[in-house]
Amino acid sequence: MKLLRLLAATGAASAHTIFVSLEVDGQNLGISNGVRTPSYDGPIMDVSSQSLACNGDPNPTMATDTVIDVKAGSTPRRPHHRLPQKVDDAKTAAGPGDGWFKIQEDGYSGGVWGTSKVIQNGGKHAITIPECIEEGQYLLRAEMIALHGAGTYPGAQFYMECAQINVVGASGAKKPSTVSLPGAYSGSDPGVQISVYYPLSRTMSSPAHRYSPAKQSDA
Repeated sequence: MKLLRLLAATGAASAHTIFVSLEVDGQNLGISNGVRTPSYDGPIMDVSSQSLACNGDPNPTMATDTVIDVKAGSTPRRPHHRLPQKVDDAKTAAGPGDGWFKIQEDGYSGGVWGTSKVIQNGGKHAITIPECIEEGQYLLRAEMIALHGAGTYPGAQFYMECAQINVVGASGAKKPSTVSLPGAYSGSDPGVQISVYYPLSRTMSSPAHRYSPAKQSDA
């Protein structure tokens, strides 16, 4: 089984965290190689923004011509919520729109925040690419949510980037339910509007980070 890891970088001044590279089967593929990294590590705070999908304005992302081959069932590494989106061409697909589905989330459990787990692991986080999805090209979206200012909306800070991957060896047996980005979040959702200071104002039902893929026609 191959190991897939997402790797994060933290800005020294702001402590903002962004996804910058992917590690497949122990091989780090390099900064911005197959990952659309932004020119600035600022957050997206408007859940209706088109930039909620793969980042962008006001943080322009750098284009990459690399599409990373990933075997279904493998476990790459990188940080938080994971959402993939199946696309015709990962290099040209824009990202915003339908087709995103969740493959992993890691929030607050056992007194430990998901972000803390990434920090403790040196900025690395392992995810598994499902064997039951379709083969083909995807945008693999990783997201971290900073909640220190989330007591009112807008206050939660979303940090997300997209990797361009080509999934091979999958069965295509399952059709996961999908959501739209933007559209999946409301400003009043638990985990988007929440006080994380004791006592917690809402149940921690929403994670501090996600990763996902989604289907989209060629943009």
